[in-house]
Amino acid sequence: MSQLPSLRIDNALASVELVQKLLNKSLVFIRSQCLNEAGRLSSSKLDDYQLVSYELAFSSAEVAGARHMVEYARKIRASRGEPEDIQLEERITLLFSAEIIQNIRGRLSARKKDFGLSQTDLQETVDSPSVQAFCEENLDSASLVALGKIMLQQDGRTGDYVLEEDKEIMRETFRNFANDVVMPLSEEIHRQDLIVPEQILGALVDMGCFGLSIPEQYGGLQPDDQEDNMGMIVVTEELSRGSLAAAGSLITRPEILSRALLAGGTEEQKQLWLPRLATATPLCAVAITEPDYGSDVAGMKLRAEKVEGGWKLNGAKTWCTFGGKAGVLLTLARTDPDASLGHKGLSMFLVEKPSFEGHDFEYRQDNGGVISGKAIPTIGYRGMHSFDVFFDDFFVPDANLLGGEAGLGKGFYFTMAGFAGGRIQTAARATGLMQAAFERAISYSKDRKVFGSPIADYQLTLVKIARMAMLLTSSRQFTYAVGRLMDEGKGQMEASLVKLFACKTSEWLCREAMQIHGGMGYAEESAVSRYWIDSRVLSIFEGAEETLALKVIARSLIENAA
Repeated sequence: MSQLPSLRIDNALASVELVQKLLNKSLVFIRSQCLNEAGRLSSSKLDDYQLVSYELAFSSAEVAGARHMVEYARKIRASRGEPEDIQLEERITLLFSAEIIQNIRGRLSARKKDFGLSQTDLQETVDSPSVQAFCEENLDSASLVALGKIMLQQDGRTGDYVLEEDKEIMRETFRNFANDVVMPLSEEIHRQDLIVPEQILGALVDMGCFGLSIPEQYGGLQPDDQEDNMGMIVVTEELSRGSLAAAGSLITRPEILSRALLAGGTEEQKQLWLPRLATATPLCAVAITEPDYGSDVAGMKLRAEKVEGGWKLNGAKTWCTFGGKAGVLLTLARTDPDASLGHKGLSMFLVEKPSFEGHDFEYRQDNGGVISGKAIPTIGYRGMHSFDVFFDDFFVPDANLLGGEAGLGKGFYFTMAGFAGGRIQTAARATGLMQAAFERAISYSKDRKVFGSPIADYQLTLVKIARMAMLLTSSRQFTYAVGRLMDEGKGQMEASLVKLFACKTSEWLCREAMQIHGGMGYAEESAVSRYWIDSRVLSIFEGAEETLALKVIARSLIENAA
């Protein structure tokens, strides 16, 4: 620690920016290889670069996270009056920056030609003496062990959250609720595959959770003049720490539906539905995915045929989480039979049905229409149940076409408006799950003795804990930074980046927490086995990892490369 801490943080940023320079050069190269004769990006040509596109997307997410960590460390230093010694948050920032640089170096150097790079390009950036010196100084085993020992004394806290006072109050309130109400029920819900109980659901309604993304003028808690993603993020994180499925994910669907309504609903629809969603009367679900079409929204086939007074829906949806309990399904359907229109032929409907408990349901309308569903058995993410849903001449009135006649053909855009919030919320869910796993890993490592000593005394355990703390902190602060951007009406790309990063990271961290538990980690009675199983779903829903990386992040980065 010979340099002043502030200079070390400056070096971190300078090193990260050299990595960004390298990524930019590769993005420009890929773009040059994938233009068609009209000078536009060709999807078919881009598909020949899927591996490098994926790695560029994830590398870009890591670099964005490192930038936000540098900003976080500087904010901490400024708030504490420029202390002479290095702060915990700065240690974590330095470690994270060094590690992501080496991660990216490994990806790019292994396939230089594929990335359009030369050995000289590497030597001028990731292999430069300054960058390598920075990485060696901050990735040595002594630094990792020192951070691991600090973490053992922190009871799971990895540094200052840097939250505004009102958000800190929210965090503490929902953390206590997770401790007192959710955690005592979470294991039984998981093992018995139960529906979310009223002790959790009713209390969260009373606490206003379902109105977090709904403006005050419509009965919610969000200010009328701006979004409050940070409030939603903090609440989601703490509830997910208690249970991903039985608490942390309950507000995902109202988040998506309320955003879709705000983006495209008529004023009459907003006045009718938003106050009801804010009080969970009814609960809602999202019916987008189809058996043969997941993230490929443009290929959806559920048919909506115009009839007198409304529409008749025929077809199937899958992975409709909470579809049985919900009283309204946000449903994407093809209103124009011309398949060549792709996403432009899709519209959005608010499909009403009775609420059902259990693992299957069927509702018959007086006119003969039927909607039915059957829960999909899953290895984790239990509590809400995900359904296959079938529509057979199911009638939906004109009033429930989102946006009315003006909403015809705009369902794809309403879906995207809804899922932007879903992605940042999923990053918050990943962070909460990681926090729970991290706390359990630390506690067990102190108590469990192997060869006469607690496993927390061993170097490898300390290194694991240090890296877990680093990834947890970076995911949290990356998520918070993007939430603040979204509150300013920005951050759509960043929401995809942090979703990609945090969800993939959560699986690694929960796996390490499980590994620290040894054989007990594999036992169902241990909560870490649930954390690891639940973490597995995060990279699949709200935009599958591969589709998010290739079709959203990489395509946008390559298209705009210059």
